[in-house]
Amino acid sequence: MRFPASISLAALSLVGSTVAHPLVEHEKVLGHKSDSQEKAEAVKEAFQHAWDGYMKYAFPHDELHPVSNGYGDSRNGWGASAVDALSTAIIMGKTDVVNTILDHISKIDYSQTDSQVSLFETTIRYLGGMLSGYDLLKGPAAYMVQDSDLVDNLLTQAKNLGDVLKFAFNTGSGVPYNDVNITSQGNDGSTTNGLAVTGTLVLEWTRLSDLTGDDEYATLSQKAESYLLNPKPASGEPFPGLVGSNIDIDTGMFTDGRVSWDGGDDSFYEYLIKMFVYDPTRFALYRDRWVLAAESTIENLQAHPKPRPDLTWLTSYENGQHYLSSQHLTCFDGGSFLLGGTVLGRQEFVDFGLNLVHGCEATYNATLTKIGPDSWGWDPKQVPSDQKDFYEKAGFYITSGAYILRPEVIESFYYAYRVTGKEIYRDWAWNAFVAINATARTDSGFAALSNVNAPNGGSKYDNQESFLFAEVMKYSYIIHAEDAEWQVQTGKKNSFVFNTEAHPVRVQHT
Repeated sequence: MRFPASISLAALSLVGSTVAHPLVEHEKVLGHKSDSQEKAEAVKEAFQHAWDGYMKYAFPHDELHPVSNGYGDSRNGWGASAVDALSTAIIMGKTDVVNTILDHISKIDYSQTDSQVSLFETTIRYLGGMLSGYDLLKGPAAYMVQDSDLVDNLLTQAKNLGDVLKFAFNTGSGVPYNDVNITSQGNDGSTTNGLAVTGTLVLEWTRLSDLTGDDEYATLSQKAESYLLNPKPASGEPFPGLVGSNIDIDTGMFTDGRVSWDGGDDSFYEYLIKMFVYDPTRFALYRDRWVLAAESTIENLQAHPKPRPDLTWLTSYENGQHYLSSQHLTCFDGGSFLLGGTVLGRQEFVDFGLNLVHGCEATYNATLTKIGPDSWGWDPKQVPSDQKDFYEKAGFYITSGAYILRPEVIESFYYAYRVTGKEIYRDWAWNAFVAINATARTDSGFAALSNVNAPNGGSKYDNQESFLFAEVMKYSYIIHAEDAEWQVQTGKKNSFVFNTEAHPVRVQHT
């Protein structure tokens, strides 16, 4: 099934959740590059569909259960989907949605929750979402909201949240606990914290300090980061710039030398170059560490599957052994290399980033639904007997066929388009969006899938993560939207930088 040449939003909205699309051929779908605005409108319709379902069945809870039309509170019951949707609604120009979210945020009591708090998840979704909303509504989207108190309240609430959470950094080293109890100011008793959850706080907490004039938040997050920038012992840094996965909370020492760009490690590397974009004066060391990591990654981690030597993925490494597996989460890597390459004027990073983007697109293109799996491998010794033919054709075998509405592949398509201007990356993003809209859509929103290589994506998981609003819908939209101040620019011209939840915050040097 393909959409007709003159696509209508009504037709898109009626694509059933039981239909799996073949790869959509851009020229046959819309015919002209100038039709990008129509594609952007189609994404806005999908966002509105998900928003309407959330408002009807789940608001003000954290997420919609889009099969049963129930709700969940996996992010402390503060309305994660609403806060995560704010920056996307602003960028899409959805004034009514924006005002609804601002009103909700004004009523959140961040000191109250019945469940344990993840410092990492709360930082990237809630803190990042509010700071981004503030930067956008004080800047390029200032025309959208008449009540300035609601906008100012975003910063007030961001500070309130920072004050609630900052006790997590009160440890022997300053490396925080991730899982904390804000009522008792206790923690889960962990002795270590992970690389990503320690190294993906510094952008939001530094921005909070820069906006409030209170250095405490930046100081706390940068002290935690300092152990990652100067890793000890030497075994915690097997290759220059590439560090282990776990850090001792008491001492700040690395407890292993397991290296990857996979989930658990991923956004540490993402934030190194993004901190330099945020403020190149203060964060030159972050740039240097990213360059070391990028060079070591090209030299030591890239791999090409035997059946498909044209494809490039990143391995993980531990104790002298490379593991030939990767994840959907890892597919932000192409975007990271592209951002670093354009900001630093390093064409070899841009070229490698594009190779990674092509490898991730191949995982989408190979499956029945045209959506990539959550994880895959390409070790010829580990190919499951029932996937031998698939492996020979695709170059990989699926280790988890789930799709939980992750954004990373579309995210990297976005960076590829913004850096190169090549229309093929828009086409790939559209293909991915059409496949997701066709396969994951329900009557009230979008559901996670059990098996992207099964008809109709297999069964549906009854959960719609808040990052559907923050990331999948945003990247799918802005790749087709007109240029704007918040868009990623080539070279050093960025006015905003995206946090790992795709919330754009204003850079400090403009």
